[in-house]
Amino acid sequence: MRKWLKQKRIENGLTQEEVASNADIGRTTYASYEQGERNPSVNIAKKLAQLLEFDWTLFFETEVHEMCIDELQLA
Repeated sequence: MRKWLKQKRIENGLTQEEVASNADIGRTTYASYEQGERNPSVNIAKKLAQLLEFDWTLFFETEVHEMCIDELQLA
């Protein structure tokens, strides 16, 4: 789950539907980003970041950190 993404949406006073509409994606697609079930494309990540005021690379930094943790646990 991407709690930080949900928090940014709430801080901006937006619903999932409003964020999705402004980013030209479906609400269920956006919801899957919040849940951490899917990753946006770079283009969509940049749209969401501009809308919700965060660094778009956060989507991918979290993924990299999780991969590193998984690799350490396997070692």
